[in-house]
Amino acid sequence: MDKKAKIEILKKILAIESVNDNETEVADYIASLFANYSTAKIEKVSYAPHRDNLVITIGNSGPILGYSGHMDVVAPGNLTDWSTAPFEPTIKNNCVFGRGAADMKGGLAALVVALLELLEKKSELPGQIRLLATVGEETGEYGAAQLTKLGYADKLAGLLIAEPTDNMQRIVYTARGVIDYKVTSKGKSAHSARPQYGINAIDNLVEFYKLAKARLAKFTATDEVLGGVTHNITVIHGGEQVNNIPSYAELLGNIRTIPQYPNKLFYAELEQIIAELNKQKGFSLAITYSFPEEAIPGSPDSPIIQIAKKVHSKYWEKPAAITGSLGANDGAEFLQAKGSFNSIVIGPGSNTSHQSNEYVAIDSYLKAIDFYQDFAITFLSAQSAK
Repeated sequence: MDKKAKIEILKKILAIESVNDNETEVADYIASLFANYSTAKIEKVSYAPHRDNLVITIGNSGPILGYSGHMDVVAPGNLTDWSTAPFEPTIKNNCVFGRGAADMKGGLAALVVALLELLEKKSELPGQIRLLATVGEETGEYGAAQLTKLGYADKLAGLLIAEPTDNMQRIVYTARGVIDYKVTSKGKSAHSARPQYGINAIDNLVEFYKLAKARLAKFTATDEVLGGVTHNITVIHGGEQVNNIPSYAELLGNIRTIPQYPNKLFYAELEQIIAELNKQKGFSLAITYSFPEEAIPGSPDSPIIQIAKKVHSKYWEKPAAITGSLGANDGAEFLQAKGSFNSIVIGPGSNTSHQSNEYVAIDSYLKAIDFYQDFAITFLSAQSAK
């Protein structure tokens, strides 16, 4: 495949407005690229209307290497902050600009083209490559969760996720987990001049706020790569009008976890606070969670890292940094599949994720395609030789 065709595939994927929805159009386009290859197994897995995951498997029997990328993007934000239309991919200064260019349609397109080229060249793979293109990563990794439950990640030999890592200059082997939670507080409305007849839902929520901040502060361990646990209350809503005692309030909290602390420890702490407060007169609190993810452990000395470093050195003079990620990714779900395997994250893309004027450097994108092909063959050969 020539350079122009590779860039055109990237631009077509970027042009699809899959803002936390509409991933089916992305999946259909990618599936169409593989339609003429009888050896490629193409499976669409529906999550919801207009939201289909896509699984493409190529190769022969033997170990399976997972390649993963998500098809959704975040909203472009204020359009006046963009120098080009976010869903009209534009080439400037040897970069492609557009929403999702870095996070992570650049990486997804590179994976797709890598597999297409392996098919074009009729490369004999010592195993299989399974592309797991997911929905909903930006809002909770629920596409990855669905594919994991259905067994698509079972017994992988390894997993590579093409999230951006400073134009392929970092290889990530560990990542923080995340717990997003919501606490609701029900009270009783009354005139603010007669507060004794009401129950102030905001006051009760503040009591939870204070206890949660204090008690979660005891998780003081740090990870040498990821740092410590963070806990922030990020959204608060409540009340009806200024002269009413509020009958309802809610807050949203965000915890970033590390491998030293399983998520269940935080659930237990938060739910204990809720139980204690609800024993007091007038309190009616409840807590729910939104797609929590465990932290991803790993070792910088694992075989998949060593192979990635070796292959990386063939395409870049500067060695890749072996590091961790403060953000969560689909690997947290896939690693819950049957079997035992390690995951890494390495992908093209600048540090403009979620920003206006998001871009991916063309040179980085093209090198990523070559890297993904080489890595797949090298990794599967090593696994087959065991």
